[in-house]
Amino acid sequence: MPLIPEFPKIDDSMIQVLAPDGTVVREDFLPNWDEARLREVYKEMILIRRADKKFTNLQRTGRSGTYPSMEGQEATQMGMIYGIKRDDWIFPAFRELAACYLHGVPLEKIYLYWMGDEWGSNYEANALPVSIPVGSHPLHAVGTGWAFRLQNKPHITVSFFSDGATSEGALYEAINFAPVVQSRTVFCCQNNGWAISTPTNKQTAAATLAQKAVAGGLRNIRVDGNDIFAMYAVAREAAELARQNIPVFIEAMTYRLGNHTTSDDSGKYRSKEEEEDARTRDPILRLQKYLAAQKIWTPEFAKECEEAADAAISKAVEAAENTKQNPDDIFDYHYEKITPPLAQQKEELKKFL
Repeated sequence: MPLIPEFPKIDDSMIQVLAPDGTVVREDFLPNWDEARLREVYKEMILIRRADKKFTNLQRTGRSGTYPSMEGQEATQMGMIYGIKRDDWIFPAFRELAACYLHGVPLEKIYLYWMGDEWGSNYEANALPVSIPVGSHPLHAVGTGWAFRLQNKPHITVSFFSDGATSEGALYEAINFAPVVQSRTVFCCQNNGWAISTPTNKQTAAATLAQKAVAGGLRNIRVDGNDIFAMYAVAREAAELARQNIPVFIEAMTYRLGNHTTSDDSGKYRSKEEEEDARTRDPILRLQKYLAAQKIWTPEFAKECEEAADAAISKAVEAAENTKQNPDDIFDYHYEKITPPLAQQKEELKKFL
């Protein structure tokens, strides 16, 4: 039985496999992962959570620039990446540490980028650079997915964005155009409840964000984005539909546990009660409860994962901070030939240094 209906869906039901208490509510959509794979998934989730927290510490001590935490959204991004292939292309927004890392972007490059060095966007993975303008990159994903269809290539594109992007006109252009050209694209909307300080119910009167795709003729589905198993099941099916030239819109219900960025204070617009309630649905806690019931998770295993994560993170941070920077790069990559004003500024900087 398919998860994603053939006709556009407008109700507010949500696909869930693993409940917040760690119990299985849909046996038919459990992934066929053995114990070794389940351990690896948990280990990767711990690494991503701790790598994310490290950014905040770095920013607070002046070793990194402003950073948008993704704490709480690990399962959405991990499940999506697990459901596609490495030679597919992803189009991140700016809160996609997990998606980028799991799709092949070296952790040290991610740190380097947020430390202010654009060479952090120079890597071999099939992931476009971070896109700060909200809602602009889904158009690029649609265009690339269209090109894959025209070239008869098996690849698909995945565009990641959050609820705030669904208030932008560019996204509507993308979801309108994708079915027309049969673009091989999956739209992954991470509904984390807040567009900076604006809650979803202040952005739209629509019952769901998934139904915003209906007018464009897109297949759509709503899923518990804090459920790694449900997200994986939906992602796999969406990816296969996209390979058949059928674009899909996924609304993953999750929650941004941290601040919008390190320059934000969510306590000014969110209640402690809301945040505490959201933490009961934490994707790591949910997976931990399931693994404990399967006699896989133990405190010793958790400590092993944390120590391995910290070692990998320390190595990545050290590599990023020891990357040699060339001040000429600030000027040399704007135009094919440097302009006189930039040439003058370049010389002035050299003298200053």
